[in-house]
Amino acid sequence: MANPPAPESPDDEFPRAFDPRLFTPGPLTTSLSVKQAMCHDIGAWDAPLQTLVKGIREGLLEIGNVGGGDNWDCVLMQGSGSFGVESAIGSLSPHEGRLAVVSNGAYGERMMTIARMLGIDVVPIRFAENEPASAEVVADALAAGPDIHTVGIIHCETTTGLLNNIEPIGHAVREAGRRYLVDAMSTFGAYSINLNDVDIDVLISSANKGIEGVPGFSFILARRDLLEEAGKGRWARSHCMDLYDQWRGFESGGKFRFTPPNQVLLAFRQALREFFAEGGIAARQARYIDNHRTLMRGMDRLGFVPFLARQMMSHIITTFHCPDDPAYDFQSFYDKLSERGMVIYPGKVTGASCFRIGNIGRLYSSDMDTLLLAIESVVRQMGFDPGRVEQAAASR
Repeated sequence: MANPPAPESPDDEFPRAFDPRLFTPGPLTTSLSVKQAMCHDIGAWDAPLQTLVKGIREGLLEIGNVGGGDNWDCVLMQGSGSFGVESAIGSLSPHEGRLAVVSNGAYGERMMTIARMLGIDVVPIRFAENEPASAEVVADALAAGPDIHTVGIIHCETTTGLLNNIEPIGHAVREAGRRYLVDAMSTFGAYSINLNDVDIDVLISSANKGIEGVPGFSFILARRDLLEEAGKGRWARSHCMDLYDQWRGFESGGKFRFTPPNQVLLAFRQALREFFAEGGIAARQARYIDNHRTLMRGMDRLGFVPFLARQMMSHIITTFHCPDDPAYDFQSFYDKLSERGMVIYPGKVTGASCFRIGNIGRLYSSDMDTLLLAIESVVRQMGFDPGRVEQAAASR
């Protein structure tokens, strides 16, 4: 069979000669060297891949401040971050008892949906989308629910960018003698998290977030004694996403149970190298904070109204109210920014019209300045008032 004809030029498939900048919480803008790392083939059963996987697992434990710890391990799982959440919940929840989920946004609700689909009874602990979770409320729920075995929470609810204070909640969970599962999808690598200090039992994140890799696998940092208990009790509710069996595969031969995402792993190894070369958590967090400050100063100057109060915001992603102006239309706003090589995120807030701008990925304050110039240009072109929002929305 003849090969398909090659495009006349690269622009036949990609209309721009440059990649857009992604102001999103992931997939996000990656370095050229991370992209280039994928341009190699590696055998699924070869020793180089096993060495690669071992190094990645060790690097992630180091970022979690438990490197070399006897009671911690890292398990990689094919798929997006939500696959990792489902694998962890489905594999590490006993057959008896209930899972409590702290929710103040769409991703907390997704965690509940995942658990229910797996046949796990759920106790919702809900807060408003602009209200951080409270350790006192969680402690009261645990006192009222002696059959709750685990508390799940989202560290940064990327629906809004709200940051939940996971440390006092972790202490409340530990004092009640329960387990603590943290979805740190957007925060791992962007905030310093000491797993032991926060009393975490399970943490889930993804390759394409704070470490600045590409999508293709999630990872779970878990206590070894919990993994072993789950294996003995055969808690897993899925064959393909059995976290215990995946862990045993890594421990016995460094292999994935099913087809590994080889090129994604190569990219992630390069992303890890760049993470540590930049200066680790301290440097990465400082850069993201700088991005957020630059964004907020510029959006304030332009008149956009943020959804959250400043003290509740993370430096991961920021949500703004859509202008209540007939000249404004989100899709047009989005398209005009995209034409300028700037990609933002639609809103996901219940009952409020919003859009989101991410600060993570291979972005610097100069990129935020470029985005702000593009936004200012589009505001002029469309002719709307950024500060004109519904009164009810402005008072949230």
